[in-house]
Amino acid sequence: MSWHTLVMLALAARVCVAACVTMHVLLNKREVGAAIGWIGITALMPFTGGALYVMFGINRVHRRARKLIGRQSWHSRTVSSRWKRTEEGGFAPLADMVGKLTGRPLMSGNLVQMLHDGDEAYPQMLDAIGGAGSSVLLCSYIFRADDAGDRFIAALIAAHRRGVAVRVLVDGIGSGYFRSPAAHALRRAGVPVGRFMHSMLPWRMPFINMRNHKKILVVDGRLGFMGGLNIGQENLVAHHPDHPVSDTHFRIEGPVVHQLAEAFAQDWAFTTGEDLPADPFFPELAPTGDVPARIVTAGPDSDLEKIEYTMLQAMTMARRSIRLMTPYFLPGERFLTELALAALRGIEVDIVMPGHSNHTLIDWARAANLQRFLDSGCRVWQASPPFNHSKLMVVDRHWTFVGSSNLDVRSLRLNFEVNIEAYDTATARLIDDFIITHRRHRLTHYDLDRRPLPVRLRDAAARLLLPYL
Repeated sequence: MSWHTLVMLALAARVCVAACVTMHVLLNKREVGAAIGWIGITALMPFTGGALYVMFGINRVHRRARKLIGRQSWHSRTVSSRWKRTEEGGFAPLADMVGKLTGRPLMSGNLVQMLHDGDEAYPQMLDAIGGAGSSVLLCSYIFRADDAGDRFIAALIAAHRRGVAVRVLVDGIGSGYFRSPAAHALRRAGVPVGRFMHSMLPWRMPFINMRNHKKILVVDGRLGFMGGLNIGQENLVAHHPDHPVSDTHFRIEGPVVHQLAEAFAQDWAFTTGEDLPADPFFPELAPTGDVPARIVTAGPDSDLEKIEYTMLQAMTMARRSIRLMTPYFLPGERFLTELALAALRGIEVDIVMPGHSNHTLIDWARAANLQRFLDSGCRVWQASPPFNHSKLMVVDRHWTFVGSSNLDVRSLRLNFEVNIEAYDTATARLIDDFIITHRRHRLTHYDLDRRPLPVRLRDAAARLLLPYL
């Protein structure tokens, strides 16, 4: 074969690869910026760009999730329709929208209890596992095999040995990539364990950026726990660990626990391929309180951006106040714009975050991103130590939205998250007051402007990594 023929074949291959990637991008990429970027890099470097796109640009998670959902109708297991609730008053449009967005009904008859740190939450969670009679479902982003984690491992193994159906799902990165000691100890004892999207295979590395950030515990299908609390010694603040992490968790009873169990079941099927049966995981439930609530999940699958859409719609419904508490505050352009518009129309907007988080790079990028919030009239506050990992939102002291989702692009677009919304004034006031009590130092334009030029350049450079932090 002549040199000229080889050159022509190589040229034809370059054109073919670039054309195939371009067609796939045009048909599948929603964001214009991302689409232009992929087309551009493939046009300049067809083989390198094509390989990168095959590895990192195709959302195989969404495709796989659609197959699973087509096989199993998860929402068909929702508790009896007699507990479905229609919200009335000013938040009725929000409740209607979230129902259409998620496909889950708003459920009445729930009890939602706020718990603080592992010191208060862990004993109740361990007692629940210890008293389990039929099933335990546990999902955690971080599950350490330290003093705190060992108590959970022992409780789960004991439940399994007495005949309880136990399922444990840990993240393939957050709970250890090369080795997960907690998962290994449970699996060695015969407990069914899944490691979410974990693989050492190079061609599966694209999934390393998509993490299961949910924290779920459901016992006997009747008692649920969820929120921001991982499993680790650092969350036992009263024990004075080296790097304490304060957090907020929620104990849930009532019909909405069915939806929380469904959220776990879908991720379990996604990871292991096992469909959890109705018995013993989905018993019939009766009301235990008076809080109308609904579970909202999000992830780069069929739930894409649903938590963010819920928050955006809630901001448009605000008439008096919006209060947010988050460990990491790096929202995207849509979130920034909606929050700024709320402040400009006279809504009292408070954003509470730690003075220093456990991710220095995020703190740098956050500082460069605060100017526009202050310009619009949002009040930005720093909480006192220790580092607080709570994720809380309250609107007009009536609607609350809490769970695992941070206010950053990674959490709202890439991570698999679970939140719960509640339409209840008593619950909202409790959480709203909690946020207010954590307002310490109010950031001003002066605080941002007095940063030395090298620091401002560093922060601005870190901000460019916003989609990946």
